[in-house]
Amino acid sequence: MMSDPLEHQSYPQSDTGVPCEFCRIIADQASAKVAYQDDFVIVIHNRLRWVPVMLLVIPKKHLSQEQMWQDPVIAKVADVAVQMGKAHCPRGFRLLSNFGHDGMQSQAHGHLHVLGGISMGRYV
Repeated sequence: MMSDPLEHQSYPQSDTGVPCEFCRIIADQASAKVAYQDDFVIVIHNRLRWVPVMLLVIPKKHLSQEQMWQDPVIAKVADVAVQMGKAHCPRGFRLLSNFGHDGMQSQAHGHLHVLGGISMGRYV
C-alpha cells in the first residue's frame, strides 16, 4: 500500500544531545540544497515536492517555532522569505508557518515555508 504523499511524517528528534537536522545543515554536517544564506538566515530547498517551489527559511540560531515569532530575527526571516518568494515565484507565492503536531510541524527548529510555482487555489 502506498502512503499518502501529504501524510504528516515527523523527523526523529534526538534526546541524546545530537543537534536537530536544521542545526546539522547550518553547521555543514548534513547536506541540503542552499538557495541563500547570510549571518542570520539560511534558505534551503525542501526535500518534499508538494508544489514546484518549496523553500524553507530558517534562522541560524536554534529557536522553537514560537520563539522565532517572538525574537527580533523574525523581521530578517520574513524579509528573506518575501525576497525568495519574489525571486522563485514571480506570479505569486504563499508563506506558511506550522505550529505543533496538528499544524503539521515536523521540525523543532523554527522556520517559514515559501510555497509556489503553481496556482495553488484557495488553500493547499
